[in-house]
Amino acid sequence: MELLDRIATSLQEGDDVRVAELTRQAVAEEVPARQVLDHGLVAGMNVVGRLFRDHEIFLPDVLLAARAMYAGLDILKPLLVSENVPTAGKVVIGTVQGDLHDIGKNLVGIMLRGAGFEVIDLGNDVAPEKFVETATREDAQVIGMSALLTTTMTGMQRVVQLLDAKGQRGRVKTIIGGAPVTAEYAREIGADAFGFDAASAVERVKELTAREGKYK
Repeated sequence: MELLDRIATSLQEGDDVRVAELTRQAVAEEVPARQVLDHGLVAGMNVVGRLFRDHEIFLPDVLLAARAMYAGLDILKPLLVSENVPTAGKVVIGTVQGDLHDIGKNLVGIMLRGAGFEVIDLGNDVAPEKFVETATREDAQVIGMSALLTTTMTGMQRVVQLLDAKGQRGRVKTIIGGAPVTAEYAREIGADAFGFDAASAVERVKELTAREGKYK
């Protein structure tokens, strides 16, 4: 549908006012909220994610696109709730205990929401127990952890160990990332996946929720 293509294009251009206008038009024309979400907002953010991954656009462009996405989501959210539209999955994210860096984690959250996931962002300096308790309480499929300091990376292993101890490790998948983190470290601690940047993290989460987690 041309209208949904225009929403996607306006989102890629970071035009939040236009995205809001077109989303309202789609609602007025009784386009199903799920279609507007999937073929307008998510489709646009998928392109943004791909361009960012390929270094064709940069962080400011992603942030503008995210603002446009949220402008559309604010209009759609009541309809999505009333229509009981399922999300792509639920993900708990945070920066591990002792680490206050969150730019990369925030970007992952933006792009996960853009891909249709429900994201519970615990912020930074998050204790291992809080990751596990939140994921269990919220029935999340994935825990995403970030670290910028090598001294805090052990918190990631502690989360995996806690999930194991609680018998949740098979049900709740884990993905880790951050400047000092490697795929080798992910394998070493038993994490399910490694994301070397925000775009790859989103792809790995998609694979994990499809039960196809891989190290790449």
